[in-house]
Amino acid sequence: MARFNRDHAMPTHASKAACCCASPKLESAVNTVPKPSLAREEKIPAASSTPECCGDGGAAELRDLWRRLRWGFWMTMPVVAFSMGMELPMIREIPAKASAWMQLVWATPVVFWAGWPLLLRFARSIATRKTNMFTLIGLGVLAAWAYSTLVVIAPKLVLHDGLHDHAPVYFESAAVITVLVILGQLMESRARRATGSAIESLMRLAPSTALLVEGADEREIPLDQVKPGDVLRLKPGGKIPVDGLVLEGVSTFDESMLTGEPMPVVKKVGSRVTSGTVNGNGTILMRAERIGADTLLSQIIALTVQAQRSRAPVQRQADRVSSWFVPFVVLIAIFTFLVWWEFGPQPSLGFAILNAVAVLIIACPCALGLATPMAVTTGMGRGAQLGVLIKDAETLERLAAVDTILLDKTGTLTEGKPRVVEVYPLHGWSIEELLACAAAVEALSEHPIASAIVAAAKDRNISLAQVKAFQAVPGGGVSGRVGEKEVFVGQASFLKKKGIFIDAEVSRRVFELQVSGFTVVRVVLDGRLLGFIALMDPIKESSKPAIAALHALGLKVKMLTGDARSTADRVAKELQIDEIAAELSPEEKLNHVYQIKEQGRHTAYVGDGINDAPALAGADVGIAMGTGTDAAIHSASVTLVQGDLSALHRAFTLSRATLRIIRQNLAFSFLYNTLGILIAAGVLYPFTGRLLSPMLASVAMSLSSLMVILNSLRLRCFK
Repeated sequence: MARFNRDHAMPTHASKAACCCASPKLESAVNTVPKPSLAREEKIPAASSTPECCGDGGAAELRDLWRRLRWGFWMTMPVVAFSMGMELPMIREIPAKASAWMQLVWATPVVFWAGWPLLLRFARSIATRKTNMFTLIGLGVLAAWAYSTLVVIAPKLVLHDGLHDHAPVYFESAAVITVLVILGQLMESRARRATGSAIESLMRLAPSTALLVEGADEREIPLDQVKPGDVLRLKPGGKIPVDGLVLEGVSTFDESMLTGEPMPVVKKVGSRVTSGTVNGNGTILMRAERIGADTLLSQIIALTVQAQRSRAPVQRQADRVSSWFVPFVVLIAIFTFLVWWEFGPQPSLGFAILNAVAVLIIACPCALGLATPMAVTTGMGRGAQLGVLIKDAETLERLAAVDTILLDKTGTLTEGKPRVVEVYPLHGWSIEELLACAAAVEALSEHPIASAIVAAAKDRNISLAQVKAFQAVPGGGVSGRVGEKEVFVGQASFLKKKGIFIDAEVSRRVFELQVSGFTVVRVVLDGRLLGFIALMDPIKESSKPAIAALHALGLKVKMLTGDARSTADRVAKELQIDEIAAELSPEEKLNHVYQIKEQGRHTAYVGDGINDAPALAGADVGIAMGTGTDAAIHSASVTLVQGDLSALHRAFTLSRATLRIIRQNLAFSFLYNTLGILIAAGVLYPFTGRLLSPMLASVAMSLSSLMVILNSLRLRCFK
């Protein structure tokens, strides 16, 4: 047995016997085709979850609404003055008929020009038979305007007993309601635009240029001209243009805009830097690796935009309620009109129209329509800022219901950067031969154990052979053909399936290492065991407090790993994990997920490797570490950008906070509409002698929407 010492002086060349696995390393082809930067070209689309009562929140919409509001307000002032200023010296001298005609002249452009966007949406709702808040607003405003116009043009058609001159008109209600609704739309549009600020701030992180280094020359080039392999200089305080690798220098980097962590991170030669992060006080040379849409920042933006387009199940339920709510309100308004017309005091028709319009206006379900999308959009935007990428709104809702966390070990609870601590060759083989064969095959794998074995070979200056027919066996190991020989590196369970057995002495040493918490992989050449390699993967500093935080949320934690039981026991004991299952294949991990779901529990699986992909897809919520493999990230519904479990607590608390805000919004909207309809219909009139005017109903309707918006925007302060 030979102990491997990483600090020992290494020979310049591998031994002659290692030639079966030695040849020059293959060089990877570099893709030099630049891709346009998503952060520069991606436009934020209007989310499909935006209720029909709302526009897109863009600058053009804001300018148009502001122009209509300004002109509508000044044209409404004379209407209000003629209607309510009867005691003013100049106005009381004007005959009622002349006053009504002047109100018609001023109110008509307010309703049909300033309120044209509202009427268009009203007409669209009727044409498509999809009722919404504009159905009620359009009916209310047009009813008040049409009745008042009829009074002015053909007063005899609406005169009642006791009205021998002129019936009352309600032009001020039609005009003021229109202006108030436009004001509400303007404020909602500004608020919706604020919910997209998370994406906009992310899009502003990437600089527009980069400093290209070519030999002794340096020149500034547009970001879309940067190619993979280019060497770039990062000056102190500058933003990182693309993802890449530090070639020279040491500096601290502010990554809080992507991860939510305020502490700077030290980067040195070999460290990876991410687009959008900020260099501290050092000068760095970096090599560009991922550009344009391939950068982490661009992927975050794309995922966040996609997520904000999606719809949560609770939102679809609210939409179904709204679909029957509007026709129900119209029926109540008709009933209110008939009751007041038949039994109300004179002028009964005027009272009937006034109360019916008030019912239509105050019952507008815009607050109901905003309740879910505003909270979802704000919550997921905040999650992106904190380094938690949630794929869609349904995931956000499912995340809040999770009660059981299933965790992979390597790369999730541990650093995922194991180091080789012992190399054990069997008789007739050397350490260099064993490492050469293992590293040649592992060089084509992206698993953390593979990286550790390749690093150990490089430390001994062992050149790696060219490998053909490489194959990764998830949960088992890797294999490939080196020359005419087949090499396999992996778990004991896979060897048993191949009929390869280990003698007693080797088994004893392997057992001792595993009991001590080491991970052991076997190396096989043409069906013959060469020896084994022992590795240690340190537990992440953040894992223990993260598990404690999950327990504090009332979540049960179980570890599923393909590693040996003894290694799993050591990690579980140190982290106080509730349950463990070890030596699992990817299929067995997936079966564990299904078994727990069959018990009625809601699961979230957290992993980072290829072997985690099935379990990530099978769980109620799959959560991938951002430092893991692409296969894992693509199979997951949630990605923790920094690969830190502390962000897992944020993901759960954010989802719960968002669902809590949604429920508050929906409860407020339903309660408000129910009480508002009753008051607008006049149920308090027999007791108080007071009615709710359409103008006050419009104010109340706008305030209800603003309450929902402000409640949702509280998520922007989530920490």
